[in-house]
Amino acid sequence: MLTLPSSVRVYMAADPTDMRRSFDRLASTVEGEFGFDITEGHLFVFINRRGDQAKCLFWDRTGLCILHKRLEAGTFRRVRDAESEVPHVEIDAAELSLMLEGIDLKNAKRSKRLRRAPRDKGPQPPKAV
Repeated sequence: MLTLPSSVRVYMAADPTDMRRSFDRLASTVEGEFGFDITEGHLFVFINRRGDQAKCLFWDRTGLCILHKRLEAGTFRRVRDAESEVPHVEIDAAELSLMLEGIDLKNAKRSKRLRRAPRDKGPQPPKAV
């Protein structure tokens, strides 16, 4: 089971990703297409076209890390489909864990739970140039 702090958000690429990509190209996808700063500490998930490989990219305070899983049989099922033209979908850590274990959540029904909106950090001080 994958355990992540509640402050970590999980984003999955909506489109299939070339698994030959490594640290720099995946990080540029996160920053360029998703619009996130890779060093914020969130987890980014990429699945290949065949669905038999997944890569998770994250920053661990000292550098980038990749978790790469290849299935010997079966495929990863996307938890949710992206709406229209968005490049990524936000999922929670439980959904990611179930997806990596091979559980298809398409027909699963989620019980009602309280979900708090993320806190707004408020106005940020200007960065020194």
